[in-house]
Amino acid sequence: MPQTDIDPLPYIDYAVLDPAASDEQIDCACDQADRLGFASVCVYPCNVRQTTERLLKTKVEICTVIGFPSGATTSNVKLYEAMEAVENGATELDVVINFGWLKTGQTNLLHQDIAQICEGTGKPVKAILELSLLTPDEQQLAAEVCMDAGVAFLKTGTGWAGAATLEMVKFLKEISRGKVGIKASGGIRTREQAIALINAGANRLGTSHGIAIAHEKT
Repeated sequence: MPQTDIDPLPYIDYAVLDPAASDEQIDCACDQADRLGFASVCVYPCNVRQTTERLLKTKVEICTVIGFPSGATTSNVKLYEAMEAVENGATELDVVINFGWLKTGQTNLLHQDIAQICEGTGKPVKAILELSLLTPDEQQLAAEVCMDAGVAFLKTGTGWAGAATLEMVKFLKEISRGKVGIKASGGIRTREQAIALINAGANRLGTSHGIAIAHEKT
C-alpha cells in the first residue's frame, strides 16, 4: 500500500537554477533549505563557492550540475567543471550524459565520459538521462552504461524537457534493482506529486518548488 504520511522535505534537492539568480536569492535558498531540512541545494557551478560558505556547518549537501543542460560539452571540459566544483565545495554532481553518443551507439565514449568524473572526483554522481527524449531501448542502455560507470543515482531528466512521471521512476527502479538511487526531476510542484514519486521509488526529488511544498505540508 502506498504511504501517505511521508515527509517529502528530506528528499528534496532544492533547485536554484535561474541563471539570473542574485547572491541574495542564493543565500535565501540556502537558509530555507537548512531550516526546512532539504537534502541539498542544487546550483550552477559558478554559485558553488557561495553556497558552500552559506551552508557551512549544516547538514545540507551542496549539489551542482555538470554539462547542463545539453550534455554535449567535451569530456575534458566536463571533468574540469566537475573537479573545479568539488574544489569549491560541491558534494554531489548531477551530470548530463552525452545523448549524441548514446543514440549513435558510442557507448564506450559515454561510459568514459561518466566514469572519469565518478573516479576523478570521488563524489556521488547523479546521471541525468533525459528519459523523455529516449526510446525504451535507449533508456535501458543509458541506465546500464551509467550504472556500470559508477554513478550513485539515475536521474529522470533536467526538467527542461518535460516533467518526471511515475512511469519513469518505476522503470528506473526496475532496471536499477536497488543498486543505485533514483532522482525524479521536473514538474514537481505539490506535496501529493512528491509523495507519489517517493512511493514509486524515488530517493531524491529535484524541484524549485520546495518552499511551496513545505508550506503546503504545514
